[in-house]
Amino acid sequence: MYAQSDEEREHMLKLVKFVNERGGHAKISELSAPNVTFTSFKEMFEKLFEHEVFVSQSINDLVHISLEERDYASHNFLQWYVAEQIEEEAVARTILDKINLIGDDKGGLYLFDRDIENLTVTSASADGLQ
Repeated sequence: MYAQSDEEREHMLKLVKFVNERGGHAKISELSAPNVTFTSFKEMFEKLFEHEVFVSQSINDLVHISLEERDYASHNFLQWYVAEQIEEEAVARTILDKINLIGDDKGGLYLFDRDIENLTVTSASADGLQ
């Protein structure tokens, strides 16, 4: 999951660089600590998926504003994030599908752990190619 964290940081820095190059002054404000208490393993990944959907909607809102403002450079820039969020939602959905498939089978968690490591490594590698 360290690779995933690094990937998210790179996404933020890409946005900061774009804003600053366009004459803005990007400011990164303090974030609240995320919830780390969940009632189940499944709930944690449900929250992850919900968050990815929220991020996608936020990006879509920015795309909409860029078109309303006729800011085609920002619109073009944001298309990378639109495509990235399709992948992020797909990964989160795949994880939830695997959890639902495993159900209460504790033996399936070993395979899940291996699969999720491969899934996040593959996702991070694909992102690095762009």
